[in-house]
Amino acid sequence: MSVRIITDSGFDIPGEPDPRLTVIPLAITFGTTTYADGVDLTNERFYEMLIESDELPKTSQATPFEYSQLFEKVREAGEEAVVITLSSALSGTYQSAVTAAADFPEVHVVDGKNATIGQGILVLYALRLADEGLGAAEIAERVEAAVGRVCLVALLDTLEFLKRGGRIPKSVATVGELLAIKPVVGVRDGEVVMLGKARGSKNGRSLLHQEVEKNGIDFSMPALIGYSGLSDKLLRKYLEDNRSIWEDKIAEEDLPICSVGATIGTHVGPGGIALAFFRRQ
Repeated sequence: MSVRIITDSGFDIPGEPDPRLTVIPLAITFGTTTYADGVDLTNERFYEMLIESDELPKTSQATPFEYSQLFEKVREAGEEAVVITLSSALSGTYQSAVTAAADFPEVHVVDGKNATIGQGILVLYALRLADEGLGAAEIAERVEAAVGRVCLVALLDTLEFLKRGGRIPKSVATVGELLAIKPVVGVRDGEVVMLGKARGSKNGRSLLHQEVEKNGIDFSMPALIGYSGLSDKLLRKYLEDNRSIWEDKIAEEDLPICSVGATIGTHVGPGGIALAFFRRQ
């Protein structure tokens, strides 16, 4: 029985999607207009609108009904499915999938406990396991066992969007902006946490590098690099300064780089850079 991998647009991976992968778009609302992330709103257009807008857009979770419709198609096709969702601590999308899956024993739901490229490497791992011929139940079990090894670390260019989203007090953001503070954040137990603060971009990139070295990258597993905004210039600078991480492991032209989409870009803003990988065991 063939296995379908299902995720939501809280994830990001580079290139064309695998034909066995189905993505449920989350909703992004600017003012009175709602878009389906990745369907009628490209990443490029999203960041243009984000920069131009005075108000932060709103994001909405996928509904049980949307999942039920998709699961019906899985059943009709005689397939099994593994669902990997955006962290349950960040969105109700996981609970929606669980609710819908109650009537579909052929569907297995995994809380990704991560977001963007962190969620992306779990999806890539699931697709790899499907290539190996594993069934949905075993894929879900192995992905769930690997969730705790996922490390997502990111350097943000500004505190502005965390402030606008109410994630930090305005007073903290104001001081941070005056001092050119660059926050380094990560995901732990499914929640976004502050790992450190650096004065200026150069120190920020150094702190990000320290977090990567501290955890260690398992290069036998999927890894991804991401950037938010309209340009990957800051990411390219980071990669140039920290070439030793990738040398002799991944050719520069093969580095898995992708743009961070609207669901997470809403909260981090443009100019961010991120790395997601599985920690060495």
